[in-house]
Amino acid sequence: MDKDALLDYEYPDYDPVTKKINIEIIPPCDPTADDRLYHICISAVSLVVMVILAILARRTKAGSQQKGLPGLFSPVNFLDHTQHKGLAVAVFGVLLCKLCGMVISPNPLPFTTETENKQNWMILGVFFYPALYYPLLACGTLHNKVGYVLGSLLSWTHFGILVWQKIECPKTPQIHKHYSLLSSLPQIACLAFLSFQYPLLLFKGLKGTEKHNVTEDLNSSYYSDYVKKLLKKRKHMKISISSTETPKLPQRIMDAVKSYIYTPQEAFRFPLKLAISGVVSFITLYQVGLLLIMAVVPSLQIARMGVDEDIANVLAGFRIVLSPDKHEVVRIVLYYMWCVEVCYISAMTLSTLVNLAMFMRSMVLHRSNLKGLYRGDIYNVYNCQRSIRASRPALVCWMGYTSFTAAHVCIGMIVQTMVFFLCLLIAVFLIIMPILHGQNLILFHILWSMWPFWLMILLAVLIQHVTSRFCFIKRVAGTRDLDNRGNLFLLTYLLFPVNVLIGVLLAVWRMIITALFNIVHMGRMDISLLNRNVEAFDPAYRCYAHYLKIEVSQSHPVMKAFCGILLQSADQENNVEQRSREAEEGIQLVQQEKKLQKVSSAKRARGHWQLLYTLVNNPSLVGTRKHYQQRAAAESFVNGSLKGNKEAEAAACN
Repeated sequence: MDKDALLDYEYPDYDPVTKKINIEIIPPCDPTADDRLYHICISAVSLVVMVILAILARRTKAGSQQKGLPGLFSPVNFLDHTQHKGLAVAVFGVLLCKLCGMVISPNPLPFTTETENKQNWMILGVFFYPALYYPLLACGTLHNKVGYVLGSLLSWTHFGILVWQKIECPKTPQIHKHYSLLSSLPQIACLAFLSFQYPLLLFKGLKGTEKHNVTEDLNSSYYSDYVKKLLKKRKHMKISISSTETPKLPQRIMDAVKSYIYTPQEAFRFPLKLAISGVVSFITLYQVGLLLIMAVVPSLQIARMGVDEDIANVLAGFRIVLSPDKHEVVRIVLYYMWCVEVCYISAMTLSTLVNLAMFMRSMVLHRSNLKGLYRGDIYNVYNCQRSIRASRPALVCWMGYTSFTAAHVCIGMIVQTMVFFLCLLIAVFLIIMPILHGQNLILFHILWSMWPFWLMILLAVLIQHVTSRFCFIKRVAGTRDLDNRGNLFLLTYLLFPVNVLIGVLLAVWRMIITALFNIVHMGRMDISLLNRNVEAFDPAYRCYAHYLKIEVSQSHPVMKAFCGILLQSADQENNVEQRSREAEEGIQLVQQEKKLQKVSSAKRARGHWQLLYTLVNNPSLVGTRKHYQQRAAAESFVNGSLKGNKEAEAAACN
């Protein structure tokens, strides 16, 4: 039986009486709701929904006097930090699950059963499924009751059909009998959320509590609260005296643990794309982990169940004799294969835990980087001076950031599992098992045979540390200086050959540490795997740096607070003009009109001065200032202020 046919079967059951493997055959399952017919119908329904939404969008835009009304082809404002993020996150989760199923399935599209042109159908599916699920996201764009009704119907249809298919066909011959069911759990959860969220939005719309103002982003109190917190003076501010003493070990451990725990803050909200990236990373972690477990562990169990007494003859052909008794050989081989299975499952678990820890750490670092760039701390975030403005590469990286995050998590988890698996195999079969059984101590024999070399290395290191401590450093009046310099130079010369050997060991250890660090952090894009001076050559970190540029330059809270106050001032002027026209009918309202104009003028002046104060150091507006254009050739601007050319490497960083 070849490998492909073996994957079509389920876990084997070993019969100790007949000493044969009973294989359960999983036949193909055809649900009542045919997948091909369902996709044809739902595609037609989605097209009708799009036509209805287009008509509603056109009528709303024609009847609205506000400029900048989002159209139908803009499903969600990715630069709005105040909107409800659940709809977009759920739709992206559904789309990712469908993409994972399309890659694994022999038929990428349900419309055809051809397996020869799978690559072409997969390319078509990459564009088909985003168009299929687009109405689920577009129904919430117009904030209209009709859109909420259509979104409820679509989400209920997708959710009901998917659950119906999984109930009728919980077992499939694909990879594992329960793989299809388990891989669809995130998709079911996302569709269930949409099925609940759209009726909730409809209920709020009918009740009148749902806000659907087009300029809700600028009118939100989030940005004004952010500015108020920046300008707020703490009354009881305590001046902390910096201590030269290093914190104790328990405190350092607590600080390290807290750096991996994300706690929400009142005056900060994650951007929408970062929220989507977080959920997409979690779903990717689940899908890849499930695939690695289901594709490897059943095969190991099949191989372990198929071991019989013939394995002794096979090993004898390679001159490997574990025991003269064939039954003992079978028992040893089964034990070793069980250890391999345990090592793989442990490696998979360790990789999942490491990625979850890295995910939590990334959230903390994302918030720190965004808040730092909001304050203008460009050098502390990027380690060099950068211009925070929109550009072509930055926009391309911003568009693909969420997708790149999912891809890096997928590749990183696969590489981590392989490396951890090899490390655990080496540790188990060369260290742990030889110690437990007292046999096959090959590694320990090699290390013991080299005991003179290790003793020489240990003595050389001890001599250098002891002499540096007691012979070559003197303390005078609280200061330290070198002593016995002649003996120091002599010892340096004599230990030169030994230090070469120590350097070889340090180089090997450095290579191991570097490889492990890069493997552990491969799934993260917020840190560079290269040196800070050449981090621009890391494509993942470069994408993250450009992504931050777009987010900060286009969604700066202070800038949006400024725009919101400008809109409020314009509304006040319109109200004053309307009242002045009504006052022309009677002379008795002239004085009241003048008072209103004075009050509004005072408010506008005070608001303009406050905005000038808060925006003077906004790095996003540096390039539009007159003094920047006049002195750009002679001087550089750091964080919105004029400074000298002390950082010559700024141009290289940009």
